[in-house]
This record gives sequence, C-alpha cells and structure tokens, in this order.
Amino acid sequence: MTTARLSRRSILGTFGAALALPAAAQAPAPAAAPAASSQQSLAQTLSAMAARANAGTVGIISGGVDGTYVRFAADLAAVLDAGDNLRVIPVIGKGSIQNMQDIVLLRGIDIGIVQSDALAFARRERLLPGVTTLIQYITKLYDEEIHILAREGTPDLQALAGRTVNVDGRGSGTAMTASLVFGALNIPITAANDPQDVALAKLRRGEIDAMVFVAGKPARLFAGIEPGSGLRFLPIPATAALLETYLPTALPAADYPNLIPAGASVETIAVGAVMAVYAWAPGTERHRKVARFVTALNAKFDQFLRPPRHPKWREVNLAAQVPGWTRFDHTAAPR
Repeated sequence: MTTARLSRRSILGTFGAALALPAAAQAPAPAAAPAASSQQSLAQTLSAMAARANAGTVGIISGGVDGTYVRFAADLAAVLDAGDNLRVIPVIGKGSIQNMQDIVLLRGIDIGIVQSDALAFARRERLLPGVTTLIQYITKLYDEEIHILAREGTPDLQALAGRTVNVDGRGSGTAMTASLVFGALNIPITAANDPQDVALAKLRRGEIDAMVFVAGKPARLFAGIEPGSGLRFLPIPATAALLETYLPTALPAADYPNLIPAGASVETIAVGAVMAVYAWAPGTERHRKVARFVTALNAKFDQFLRPPRHPKWREVNLAAQVPGWTRFDHTAAPR
C-alpha cells in the first residue's frame, strides 16, 4: 500500500511540474527534485499534525449500543474533551472479559468499563497472565442491576431449568454473571449467545424462554417495550450464596412503567461497574495521558451530575474502594 501511494504521489508531482514548464524544458531530471522536496514537506507537515492529534488521545472501550457503558463513555468524551490536550475516543466493546483483554492487548485502548467481578473471574480462569498486575482501576462507577426478562407464563427462575436463556455474547460480562448466578441457584439452563437486541426480538416471538441483561437501570434496551407485551421481569432471590458477591436491590415501576405495575418493584441483585485501566508505568507517555484524564475527571466531575448526563452518574463516588483491585495512581512520579 505504501509503495502504491508513493508511486501515485510521484506521478502526480512529476505531472504537475511538467505542466508548469515550457515544452523545451520538460526534461525528467529537473522536475524530479521539486517533486521530492514537495513530498518531504508534505510528509513533515502530516507527521506534525498527527503528533498533535495523538498527543492527548485516550481510548476507552465501553459496551454495546443499548447498554449503560457506552452512554458513560459518550458522556466522558462530551465533558472531558479539550482539543489536542485531551481527547477521549469511545469504542464499542463486547463485554467485561473482552474489555479487560482489550485493555491489555489492543493498541490505543487505555481504559475500559467492566464489572467488578471480572478481575477475579479472569484470575480464576487464568485468562490473562499477570492480570492483577496489568489491570488497575480509576474509580468505581455505579451498581448494575441484573435483569432477567421472560414471558408472562414463566412464574420464577426455577421454571427456566432446562430452558433456553440468552446471556449475550461469549466473554461478555452478562454471560459471566449469568453463569455465576444460575450456578449459585443450581438452575441448569441452555445458554444462547445472541446480541441483546436480537435476543429481545426472539423472546417476543417465543423462540427463546428468557434473556439476561446486566446494565444500569433504566436500560434503554427495554424502553421500547409496549404495555401488554406479554413480557415480565423475573425476581432474583437474594440468597446467602449470591450475597457473597452481589448486592440486593430492586427494579421499580418508575424505571420500567410498561413492564412493572405502578407502585410495585421486582427483587433483583446488582454488581458494581468499574473504570479499569492499564497499569502504565509512571513517566511513560501513556501514563501521562491517563493521568491527564483522571485529573480532568476529578476537576469536572460536577458536570456529570447534571442533565443530559446519564442519571447513574449520581451514584458515583470517586473515592470508593474496590476490594481486590489496585487503584491507578495518577500522581505517581517516574521511578
């Protein structure tokens, strides 16, 4: 590709120089020097522009288009962008486990939003060598509710034993949490791995029996479900086994008025969302970029608490500790 580009530039440069000279002077040798000089000047200009454009970029991998992660990433870009000094590049991700792998392995990805139980899961499953030293966190964000949507004829979670339940893509945070929750409740299911919007359409048609979605309420995925759809949220009992990892909470009618009767709520559990980051060494260029991001997040945090930012920002405590994780030190000096 590089050879083709250089050849095209050389041809165009020579052709342009030839048009500018009288016929008697249209010899190849004199035209080649200005073309080469022009190419070098253009390359230097583009190189300087690229350096300025990339000097403040921070890549943050989020979640699917219907989840809360991508809304948070969009908010971060809207509030924190400051020209060449800091530019947040949101990227659509494929779930917590994949996001952690992308933070470690993908160029240009510094930060990712993941579930708080993902680090322990990755360590237990040995998904990434040295993951606890490679991944740190900037802040805990909020608690994500576990939504299990089924058809109205399904009385409870036990009725899903042996049934087909969509748990999002393989490697996603929802798939990870679904395996832990159904495992803790001793409910064997047949897991399907369709994207969530596809799963919702299949559930409406009766092609699957239920779907699991881990997202901060209210999840936009369910906003378009009309009253009388024949769908309902199933309660998740806060058993002792589940409370070792998750928090008890509820889905209120105010968040899902078309799915939950007025004044009622559905019992469920929640898992924390964490802003994870690669453990860049102090003094490196990437550490300086992320440190600039963290400084801006702290300085402008009050802007996230006002509309049109996602209401879940009001649950964020920047000083909150995340058990089992190491906090990223944006003030650390080079060793």
